Amino acid sequence: MLTVDFREIALREGMRVLDAGCGSGRHLCEAFRTPGAAVAGVDLNWGDLCKAKGFLSLMAGENGGTWIVARADVTKLPFADGCFDVVVCAEVLEHIAENRAAVGELLRVLKPGGDLVVTVPRFLPERICWMLSSAYHREPGGHIRIYKKAELRVLLEEAGASCRRIRYRHGLHAPYWWLRCLVGHKNESFPMVRAYRKFLEWDIIRHPRLTSMLDRILNPLIGKSIVFYLKKGCR
Repeated sequence: MLTVDFREIALREGMRVLDAGCGSGRHLCEAFRTPGAAVAGVDLNWGDLCKAKGFLSLMAGENGGTWIVARADVTKLPFADGCFDVVVCAEVLEHIAENRAAVGELLRVLKPGGDLVVTVPRFLPERICWMLSSAYHREPGGHIRIYKKAELRVLLEEAGASCRRIRYRHGLHAPYWWLRCLVGHKNESFPMVRAYRKFLEWDIIRHPRLTSMLDRILNPLIGKSIVFYLKKGCR
């Protein structure tokens, strides 16, 4: 399930892309589909990095691109200043205590004029999850904060980015997480949770017109994620 729409940043051949907090590689692999792209992914979870490596290995040779994955902290990225054309940080900042340091690193490794894309859980859907389940955000490695739109925008712009567009995604997914929090956020065997999950998986694979339209209607109202598309200033 992609949260970032790469059409918004017009990936081109030969671009260098960093996915900071890449997880198992969903956005990393999507960027790697661009002919000649050089992609890098970092994460602290070794198991997720192994999955990302496996996916990228299967894709290698398709388009002449290059890739690398490494275990690294987003607050201390092991890259030189200005070495990426695009930096993606999807559903990561809500986990990090030193969020200013993380944002500073994202901008440091991005070249002037480059694209930065940051996504986090949206305030209202996330707040409802916290109200329904304390365990949802108190487990190790869980969400430690909920961002308001204006708060995160100020944080990003103070670090040197200019916001050019904001989008909302995954309106169909917010009720699924509310349901999970209501019955126990790890209780995936609950019949309604299991049925809703199958529906979402079917929707992701099939992309039917009706649910796509419903998702677009729900996104501005209860979209699970907020997506900031930004540019690094040249100052």
